[in-house]
Amino acid sequence: MRSFSKNLLALGLVVALPACAMFSSEEAKVGAPATAEQAKKEKIGSISGDKNGFVLFGGKKKSGGGEGAGGIGVNAYLWKASIQTISFMPINSADPFGGVIVTDWYSAPEAPDERLKLNVFIMDQELRSDGVRVSVFKQVRRGTTWQDAPVAVETPRGLEDAILTKARQLRVEALSGQ
Repeated sequence: MRSFSKNLLALGLVVALPACAMFSSEEAKVGAPATAEQAKKEKIGSISGDKNGFVLFGGKKKSGGGEGAGGIGVNAYLWKASIQTISFMPINSADPFGGVIVTDWYSAPEAPDERLKLNVFIMDQELRSDGVRVSVFKQVRRGTTWQDAPVAVETPRGLEDAILTKARQLRVEALSGQ
């Protein structure tokens, strides 16, 4: 029973301490947001970033790190390009600190008996050609059940190339805007 109490206390501290960081003295100095939408954006942040970089959970941009790494654990250009490239698919989870994006199953209207799911891994803080990996999963409907199907070899590579091309465009835009 005693170890249960210690575990419960430790769990409480793990949950409570990060919550204390939400209320900084800097935030207290700033006036109230003009709209409810602006308040929500300040509280949650933006997963796709803006022209000044990424802001998540109301945090400040980190200094240092890889090129375009503002506030996230991976290259911001690769992250934003990945989100934009796969924006037609529903995103199941996205971890900007670990660099992992997992989509939910997506069926194109022209092929309702096929569906795809993607896992995108951003491997580096630098904008490099080997900085992104895409895993593609495909299923086809046979009667009322979905069965795994082979994916064309060029499909993941084509998605990686599209992400890299978009990331380069975002970087050029950011550099020309300075």
